[in-house]
Amino acid sequence: MLNMPEEKLLKGLVYKSTGSWYVLQDDDKEFWNARIKGKLKIDDDISSTNPIAVGDRVVFEVENRDTKTGTIKDVLPRRNYIVRVSPHNRNQKHIVAANLDLALVITTITEPRTSHGFIDRFLLTAEAYHIPAIIVVNKIDLLKAKHKEQLKHWEQMYGNAGYEVVPMIALEHDSVIALEKKLQGKTTLFSGHSGVGKSTLINQLVPDLNLRTHEVSDWSGKGQHTTTFAEMFDIGTGGRIIDTPGVKEFGIIDIEKEELSHYFPEMRALMSQCRFNNCLHINEPGCAVKEGVINGTVDENRYVSYVTILESLGKKW
Repeated sequence: MLNMPEEKLLKGLVYKSTGSWYVLQDDDKEFWNARIKGKLKIDDDISSTNPIAVGDRVVFEVENRDTKTGTIKDVLPRRNYIVRVSPHNRNQKHIVAANLDLALVITTITEPRTSHGFIDRFLLTAEAYHIPAIIVVNKIDLLKAKHKEQLKHWEQMYGNAGYEVVPMIALEHDSVIALEKKLQGKTTLFSGHSGVGKSTLINQLVPDLNLRTHEVSDWSGKGQHTTTFAEMFDIGTGGRIIDTPGVKEFGIIDIEKEELSHYFPEMRALMSQCRFNNCLHINEPGCAVKEGVINGTVDENRYVSYVTILESLGKKW
């Protein structure tokens, strides 16, 4: 318990993290700059590169009311959080955001191309941390006939797995309004490769924000990073969105090989029918998941993603 005068302690919501300083909003909707002094004890006992994440609720001590500065003393219990492998140390985890209602992965089929593997890693991480997810497919105005076939396949494949696929054009008003309704009253994580139009979409949802956007490089077909730190913004429908740096890959951490298929909903629905309780759905006889791939209940691309991710966990079967 913190023994300090009550008027010096306030609760705040973390809106931005820069690694050393945090932007907090208190219960009166006023913003503060705060930092950590010394070692912060986290009840969750999560070993991560960042002890505090955007979306966290914290207790902070007022240092100066005039300059609106303070010191973070405690992190309140998290309802949930989502993690990935730290971009700086592959043996450590990085908390992407906390206390989420929804996770949005923004993808493109062309200019640049988003791989199934990236989408599936994001979705299974959201599943592991009990966060509903939606797949947004941006830049559908650029799709040629072969790309439209792929979009159709994505809608069927991910739809059968229980996910909503939202095709859109980030610069089209009606597309943005339709998405905004899905975000109403929620705290939503936005993630995706650089160049998929994430910043463009956020600029539409939060007028006058003017996040920097870059065109996709002609020579590489890849986007350029425009977001350095995670940051949360209020949207007009009463919700909040958390913008994250564009990521090349979504590294899985803290998931065991025996758990992996639990986070593929279409596989989870069949697992109880497997002959063996510890079935990894690879070489075992009487596997309902492999049978599902044969009869089309489980999409072959999703199964390939599963096997690839299983191998990447460094486990042998």
